[in-house]
Amino acid sequence: MSDHIVQSFDVELRALTAHILQLGVLAEQQLTDAVWSLRRGNEQMAKEVAEREERLNLLAARIESDAVSMIARRQPLAIDLRHVMAAIRISSNLERVGDLAYNIAKRSMAMSATAIPAELAEPMQRMAELTLLQLKSARESFATMDMHAAYRVWTEDAVIDAMHTILFKDIVQCMADERAAAFDLAHLLFVVKNIERVGDHATNIAEDVVYMVSGALPLGKRPKMDESTLPRGHA
Repeated sequence: MSDHIVQSFDVELRALTAHILQLGVLAEQQLTDAVWSLRRGNEQMAKEVAEREERLNLLAARIESDAVSMIARRQPLAIDLRHVMAAIRISSNLERVGDLAYNIAKRSMAMSATAIPAELAEPMQRMAELTLLQLKSARESFATMDMHAAYRVWTEDAVIDAMHTILFKDIVQCMADERAAAFDLAHLLFVVKNIERVGDHATNIAEDVVYMVSGALPLGKRPKMDESTLPRGHA
């Protein structure tokens, strides 16, 4: 392969990586604003999250299209091929994060103007902040090809699971005690599940980074500590 072809491929790969990072930042902002709209009862911010959803989807579609084109035209091998394939999988995970943020925003708009009880709102906020940190760390590990940072994201997902389990049980207890409107609390159950699912997508990204760099998935079973009873797949 000529130096010109190699340099052209490198330019395309850097552009693909830049678009992944842009998508990651957008997904993180969507989640931040969705949770904030819920905490503050800010319907306008929730609407803004909904309005930006299409922008995120279009960027994810562009990344996938560019990556598939690169594979067809360049026929990359080894780590280059893994890098392009990781970009496809990571963009899919980030698009799903955007979907989850959009869902939170919609539930925020559907809930009443009554404030969420502090004993639920504050741990939800802490869980969201940790999840955002995980998502950002996973994105940065891709940018820097830092397998060790990706491993940390992979192992720490269990903390988010544990927080979700506790919060899930607390919300159910609030329902039993009638400390808030059952309608709002039902929405909140799905909100915290969506946040937990974002953590799963961050872990998926971390796994992709480990595979991209090393050619192998992380050893052992993914750490999980989610003992809630809400089935996966609900959103």
